[in-house]
Amino acid sequence: MNDLAWSGAMALAVEAGTRAHGTTSPNPPVGAVVLDPSGALVGTGYTQPPGGAHAEIGALAEAGDRARGGTAVVTLEPCAHHGRTPPCTSALVDAGVARVVFANADPNPKAAGGADVLRAAGVEVVHLPTHVEALRAWLHFARTGRPHVTWKYAATLDGRVAAADGTSRWISSPESRAEVHALRTTIDAIVVGTGTVRADDPRLTARGTDVTRQPLRVVVGTSDLPPGAHVLDGEAETLHVRTHDPDAVLAELGARGAVDVLVEGGPTLAGAFARAGRIDRVLAYLAPKLLGDGPTALRDAGVSTITDAVGLVVEQVSMCGPDVRISAVPASGR
Repeated sequence: MNDLAWSGAMALAVEAGTRAHGTTSPNPPVGAVVLDPSGALVGTGYTQPPGGAHAEIGALAEAGDRARGGTAVVTLEPCAHHGRTPPCTSALVDAGVARVVFANADPNPKAAGGADVLRAAGVEVVHLPTHVEALRAWLHFARTGRPHVTWKYAATLDGRVAAADGTSRWISSPESRAEVHALRTTIDAIVVGTGTVRADDPRLTARGTDVTRQPLRVVVGTSDLPPGAHVLDGEAETLHVRTHDPDAVLAELGARGAVDVLVEGGPTLAGAFARAGRIDRVLAYLAPKLLGDGPTALRDAGVSTITDAVGLVVEQVSMCGPDVRISAVPASGR
């Protein structure tokens, strides 16, 4: 087999991992496939919820004896430690695979070293660097100890998130709103401020799509929540963090096993996270509308002159219905 064949198998592993996205935190959503010695696909697996089987175990179970002498292709370096479950390296060696191809090295010091363990057991190991979107947040969490933060907002082309009278429904299109609901099914927590709860009374739940698990709803601020607010209903768990400090919020969420966080609050909350350097990705939905007045998407981000502007690298631009969807990450890589 060659890199081209392995790339095709890796694409299948990446696809498998997306099935676990949003169900595994604080564990990584990994995908794996097993090829027999002839290169035929004989097993597919993905990480089960915490306490369940890892991706490699599921793929090996499906492959059975056909894994012997074959190749395992995995989106993350197989773990070499005994946590809730035994190490995947042992399972791969016991199954008799001849080769393991992995996309991302494991930055978690407790689980890393799987490639070396496999090589010591006589297994060929190939590192095939591949971007795996489902692992973006987990890799960040493993490297930094902080949940990954995506700031998501919808605005007009002139940067307004509401009209002068405060109305904001709906700036974005039905297609964009549906995509955001699908996104909510893959993240661990949605964060807003008390001002957004009072002004908009959002539900902060995933709706209109297949939902197996609702994200944690997080409200930031010292003010009491208004009685009867939707975030106080029983549709999902709600956490009220009585602080304005982004690091304190993220520490609380990390302690709860939340790895992937979506900030959907208003300009003040977004500004606080930007000022603290705690925005790891910006996801903007820009509607083909002009308002000319009203609040802007970001306020008080700690930028007083153009040379202090937060530089971003645009990683993707696409259309979502009539809206322009932009995904960008800090140029500093922080």
